[in-house]
Amino acid sequence: QVELMESGGGSVQAGGSLRLTCVASGDRQYRGTSMAWFRRDPLKNRREGVAAIDHNGIPSYVDSVKGRFTVSQDSTRNTLYLEMNDLKPEDSGVYMCGTANFADGSTIATMERFGMDFWGRGTLVTVSP
Repeated sequence: QVELMESGGGSVQAGGSLRLTCVASGDRQYRGTSMAWFRRDPLKNRREGVAAIDHNGIPSYVDSVKGRFTVSQDSTRNTLYLEMNDLKPEDSGVYMCGTANFADGSTIATMERFGMDFWGRGTLVTVSP
């Protein structure tokens, strides 16, 4: 069993910053090689891939956050971070992390298409105009 726990969400004004953290625990043999951040718009009930790190530590981003968000992992690969700068109201949502096995070079687009094996419950980010 794998557990993912997100934290760091909150309410900020447009232009502000937040740093999200996702801690993975449980049986390491079941943890995936890749980890990613997704967000869900509560009103539209749509889940969107935001940023990911593949097996080799290569990051990828959805176009709307490039240049503003940075995804990273700690050296143990147990913790995933998402540094979010210059936040916009459209960045609001429930941010969840996920993990799954993907081939080297897989991007957030691939992970969004095929989904993740394990998910956290999410942390809410609200950006006001």
